[in-house]
Amino acid sequence: MAAIAQLSPVMLGLVGSLLAGLMTSVGALPVLFGKTPTRMWRDISLGFAAGVMLAASFFSLIIPALDAAEEQGATGAMPALIVCAAILIGMGVVALMNETIPHEHFASGREGPEAAAVRRVWLFIIAIAIHNAPEGLAVGVAFGAEGFEGGFPVALGIGLQNAPEGLAVAVALLGEKYSRMTAFGVAALTGLIEPVMGLLGAAVIVVAQPLLPWGLAFAAGAMLYVISHEIIPETHRSGHQNQATLGLAVGLVVMLFLDVWLG
Repeated sequence: MAAIAQLSPVMLGLVGSLLAGLMTSVGALPVLFGKTPTRMWRDISLGFAAGVMLAASFFSLIIPALDAAEEQGATGAMPALIVCAAILIGMGVVALMNETIPHEHFASGREGPEAAAVRRVWLFIIAIAIHNAPEGLAVGVAFGAEGFEGGFPVALGIGLQNAPEGLAVAVALLGEKYSRMTAFGVAALTGLIEPVMGLLGAAVIVVAQPLLPWGLAFAAGAMLYVISHEIIPETHRSGHQNQATLGLAVGLVVMLFLDVWLG
């Protein structure tokens, strides 16, 4: 751990987002051994993931973005205006990706432009890549902005919520009649978008420090869109909304505790 803490902010962003992304593989491991949880437990796990992302968005990204804007000389209402604008831009960019890139949701089916020639498994991969990109960006931006101390809680939180996501992807692919190895492999691959975005986020923040409040809030907005548009609706489709909400509450307070304790 001490050796990792000595790395440059850019390398921290890469390593941190890579480790967080690999947790997707850890979460998918049960499908290799024939132990797949019930739909209720999958919804609880995804609710937990939503809670972690929600807490990370506010306490690890939005509040530091406000502080960074003030430190750069913004006064009065300007810090709030900058952060609000960046959040909306982040949400808008992911929404645009969601509308323009063909992909498929496990329950609601295909979205985006028609892509009959694209194999269904690749549509699944694209959907999860859209989902994971803002998470990797958030980890990279946090490390690039505040080094190890600021980035570690975000990477830990994202890693924790990646595990149930990886399991959800693998189980859904099993339901589509893919083999256990294929389901595990695809779930593992979906986490690899995170180090790419983590490296990008950390590099941009290190090179262009004035973009720091914008980058932090942009990453938060991107994650908030994913929470609202993808995760919460998915957990409420099968009648387990009460259990999923409990999972969200637990995930939120766990991430809040980790952020305060480790940050």
